[in-house]
Amino acid sequence: MNKKHEYKASILWPVAQGGSTKDYKSYSRNHIVSIEGKPTILASSDVAFRGDMERHNPEDLFLSSIASCHMLWYLHFCATSGIEVLNYTDTAYGVMEEEKNGSGKFTKVILNPIVTVSDISIKEKAIKLHHKANEYCFIANSCNFIIEHKPIIKIKEIE
Repeated sequence: MNKKHEYKASILWPVAQGGSTKDYKSYSRNHIVSIEGKPTILASSDVAFRGDMERHNPEDLFLSSIASCHMLWYLHFCATSGIEVLNYTDTAYGVMEEEKNGSGKFTKVILNPIVTVSDISIKEKAIKLHHKANEYCFIANSCNFIIEHKPIIKIKEIE
């Protein structure tokens, strides 16, 4: 039997922040994302859509959810495969294409993980586990575009 996981998030848009939706330019895009028991996220739309540059936007959060999910699966598979990861960083890149009518969608995401491992002999295996992590990543499996991976594996320098 398949396991079912459920998630809840609350969104609050306080109209008092900047006025009602009387017209397109009159209202604030700022809002609050709340998930029970966790810190709130101050959010807005992308600056391109009249948002606040200092707040996270849905596109930022979407891209980071892909990178985060991939990393967590990758670390899982490294741990169960005997690969000691000492450091992991990623600078994910995403492209969203906007249509003439204002709709749009993500068409490309590239993950660029830089992983430091303890042993050079497992470098190829460490690279291959990125493919496995992608196959298992819940977020990646929910996307309708290919997520590219350009991993770099570093070996811990002897001190």
